[in-house]
Amino acid sequence: MAYLGKSREFLLHLEAGEEIFQRAKALRHKMTEAENTLWFQLKNRKLNGLKFRRQHPVHLYIADFYCHEKHLIIEVDGGIHNNPLVKEHDENRSAELDRLGITIIRFSNEQIMQNLETVLKEIISFTITLNRPTSPSP
Repeated sequence: MAYLGKSREFLLHLEAGEEIFQRAKALRHKMTEAENTLWFQLKNRKLNGLKFRRQHPVHLYIADFYCHEKHLIIEVDGGIHNNPLVKEHDENRSAELDRLGITIIRFSNEQIMQNLETVLKEIISFTITLNRPTSPSP
């Protein structure tokens, strides 16, 4: 018989290691202005009743924002993500997470700071198209 708590942790973090958890904790204390702005709109189920976690360990990575109910990661990208090497890393990361059943959507810092309402509408619209049932989060 499976231990439910352990199974839930596996599904929630996909075997993220202790080092990833420590890095995620540190990142929560130094979020960018754009991340903080978006977090204020996502936390406490403010956006369409969905539970988001910030700087959340998932497998080998740390998601800026993760909604386990929809298996969705929202990434907030600064200018460094325009670098070809960083873009390649992002694409590889997205492909690996996609194989695990997780979808990633990305927004730039500028999109969040200049068009927050549009970003929020896009996130809501995207979550509706995922067709994953919304269930209570652990």
